[in-house]
Amino acid sequence: MIERPSTRQSRQRIHRRRRIVPSRPTLVSASMPSEAEIREVVQRVVSGMTLTTERDHAPTEAPASNGGPTQTTTIAIGCDHGGFSLKERIGFRLKEQGYAVLDCGTNSAEAVDYPDFALAVAQKVASGEASCGIVIDGAGIGSAMTANKVPGIRAALCYDLSSARNSREHNHANVLTLGAGLIGPALALQITETWLETPWGPGRHANRVEKITAIERQYLRSNS
Repeated sequence: MIERPSTRQSRQRIHRRRRIVPSRPTLVSASMPSEAEIREVVQRVVSGMTLTTERDHAPTEAPASNGGPTQTTTIAIGCDHGGFSLKERIGFRLKEQGYAVLDCGTNSAEAVDYPDFALAVAQKVASGEASCGIVIDGAGIGSAMTANKVPGIRAALCYDLSSARNSREHNHANVLTLGAGLIGPALALQITETWLETPWGPGRHANRVEKITAIERQYLRSNS
């Protein structure tokens, strides 16, 4: 006679055979953003980056100083055939920096006479049409001599950064002359930038410049 398992034993066996399968979490499907929403987000990000870049690279106006031109200053520039290429480069750089440039010529590398163009620049400065001037020839010497014949002009030949600073601070130069045959374009640009950034010196420098002006007035009166 075969014994049948008790009801309790049967339940235990059934319970052991059962496998408890854990329930899987229900995934909630998130709605994907539309193409229009993606465009709007990208546009906001790009706009923010553009504004930041514009603020970082916005040009700042040079501070006004005694004798020191600002970036709203008008600069007269001229040359002979030997300085034509350098004049074009300096004029382009000045415009890039925000200066107003009066080009007094020459406009080609054909042979011309430097006194004509040195005079044209000096007259622009003396009349007040330009705040300062730059003249370029082969050596810069003849242009300085010519410009200094015009009353009110203090032209200085500069050949390095020290002479550029000195001519402005000590001598209140209002016309810069450069020798294209003596200095390279890189140094000429540095001299020009230094010359424009250096203000006129006060005190003893101003007093000495006044004496230069007094001598000029004395001879103007004697010739009148």
